[in-house]
Amino acid sequence: MKDYRIYRLNAGEKSWAIALGCAFSFAAAWMLYRHAFAGLLASPLGFLYPRYYAKSLGGKRKDKLRLQFKEALHALSSLLSAGRSVENAMLSLEKELLLLLGDSRSDLLAELRTISIRLQNGEPIEVALHDFAARSGLEEARSFAEVFVIGKRAGGDLVEVVRRTSQLIGEKMDVEIEVSVLVAQKKFEAKIMMVMPFAFVGFLGLMAPDYMEPLHKGMGLLLLTACLALLLVCGRWIVGLMAIKL
Repeated sequence: MKDYRIYRLNAGEKSWAIALGCAFSFAAAWMLYRHAFAGLLASPLGFLYPRYYAKSLGGKRKDKLRLQFKEALHALSSLLSAGRSVENAMLSLEKELLLLLGDSRSDLLAELRTISIRLQNGEPIEVALHDFAARSGLEEARSFAEVFVIGKRAGGDLVEVVRRTSQLIGEKMDVEIEVSVLVAQKKFEAKIMMVMPFAFVGFLGLMAPDYMEPLHKGMGLLLLTACLALLLVCGRWIVGLMAIKL
């Protein structure tokens, strides 16, 4: 079964990421130093890009799974409120969610299909939920599975416990979505800030090469290298600031 905590690039995606990373590294170094040799030296840095590209794609897949899980919790809460048992609701959840998502190939629908098959084969529902929570890496799925197990062991009103937990987790995810929307603009501005120094130096190099000539020899090369290092440190710092977790 799929492990959502790790995203593995296929051969085409990896080749594309390496080509893009090498091209960007060459272009950035050439714009700064105005020498093809500097670009060739920087090009191998592109081989590091597939790792970050895979992390980015994995994050997008996980965010999509989280949104689908939120919809699943709302649908589950509705089914339980209608008087269904927990097992019955889980067996019907795939059909309900298909109407909401409209994509039969989505990851969550595949997981719900697997859970239904395991339930029909007599496997306890808490085992299937824990397995999904472990592979998905979703904090919400882990919390839901833990509350479900505690409620079942305590012998209380399991339907009400699951319904209330679904509502609380859904509300928490709504807040996270609002925060991500607010931060999205700042992330875009941060990307512009990282690209602008290269564009500015490249523009001056094309329009006023004599003005930029002192930076391409002697102490100017050291100054450019120091500024590039500071820019990379700032970029790393900005990425850390934008990684807001609730």
